[in-house]
Amino acid sequence: MNLTQLKKIFSSHGCNKIYLKYLSPNDNSKNQVYFGGNFEVLNILPITEIKTEPQGDWKKERFKAKIIFSWIKEDGSLIEAPKSQLILYPKYPEVRFSGFLQGCKDAPSELMRSRLKGRILFLSVSGNGKVLGYVVSSESEIANEVNQLSEIKNHGIFKYFELPIFQDNRQKLIIELNRIHNLGWIKSKRLDTNGNLLSCESSNCGGYTLEAELGITPNGYSEPDYLGWEIKQFGVVNFNRINSKIITLMTPEPTDGFYKTNGVEEFILKYGYPDVSGKPDRMNFGGIHKIGVLHSRTNLTLQLIGFDSKEGKIRDTNGRIALLDSNQNETAAWSFASMLLHWNRKHNQACYVPSILKINEGRNYHYGSKVILGTGTDFLFFLKEISKGNIYYDPGIKLEDMSTKPKIKKRSQFRIKSEYLPNLYKKNEIIDITI
Repeated sequence: MNLTQLKKIFSSHGCNKIYLKYLSPNDNSKNQVYFGGNFEVLNILPITEIKTEPQGDWKKERFKAKIIFSWIKEDGSLIEAPKSQLILYPKYPEVRFSGFLQGCKDAPSELMRSRLKGRILFLSVSGNGKVLGYVVSSESEIANEVNQLSEIKNHGIFKYFELPIFQDNRQKLIIELNRIHNLGWIKSKRLDTNGNLLSCESSNCGGYTLEAELGITPNGYSEPDYLGWEIKQFGVVNFNRINSKIITLMTPEPTDGFYKTNGVEEFILKYGYPDVSGKPDRMNFGGIHKIGVLHSRTNLTLQLIGFDSKEGKIRDTNGRIALLDSNQNETAAWSFASMLLHWNRKHNQACYVPSILKINEGRNYHYGSKVILGTGTDFLFFLKEISKGNIYYDPGIKLEDMSTKPKIKKRSQFRIKSEYLPNLYKKNEIIDITI
């Protein structure tokens, strides 16, 4: 196997980038493979689930994150390593890779059990979200080729290079957004899951219209929307003022609390309030809920449980964002594990696009020439902004036709003002896509 052959194998599986790590003597199956002193690796490797594992000793509490991982064999075929997982130690923090030899016949056991210095582990993500790996010794032909590469870049403890299919995706995104900007006013629309074009007349059609222009169909995957970028639209009244608008970051349903155990209808009946505009037979649950601030209508307070805001660390793997009533009962809660599963991978590269709405024979949108690009995130950045009150819970939940055929609308939103976006990313820039 040489580097050209290895690139072809990765490319044939729809991979965009190849990451590599020079393994230290301690990087082996016994000690696990060190993947960094933060959760940044979750920006690279998709995880399918996260489980908490309290150990009694606070230093050993951890998350276990499952990944679908296969080794590339010398003939180019794949062999699955079904026990592969990432171990996340939030108290340090650090991440380690383990289980990559268990139950895997023909795995590269000799190299991954050894303490040889200079081994190189290659990793990439296929088009269907599977992680592929290959490992070589320091004396291999591939190792010599990699050591002579000039286009290699750094990403945390990893190095990486892009495959031809992925190169210049940032520029491709900018060109496409410039095309959409130059279209001027676009009639509101959306795509269904099959790619069929439909009309759209609801308040959130700005995002749907942009996604339709980009050819993005609705899906339930926690993957970026377009060419590796998460696309977020936000409404403005003036394209020159994009730093003071509200942006919805994510809309996760609660994983615990009264909301989860008793259902949405019971939750609204207990903690909601009659529609403030006087619409009959309707109850709402909404309003901005910030950390430590009692909400005047719902009488609930948002709290961070298990997060040390001073140190910026998770202190409890069972930690969560919770809405508490006056008796400290958890009415709704979002586990850190569930939020972590969504955040890093989907928001590692995010593009925020402003739009102006015009009502003229229906809804019409014009998209601005200045967009915000954020790259490199960490779930701890997200929690820090919640602890400061910069990210808040702002739901739009309602129960209509209560006395006849009750109809429920669920929308749990975590939102932020655009001026605080730089706090969520290692690199934040406002660019003019027309230049």
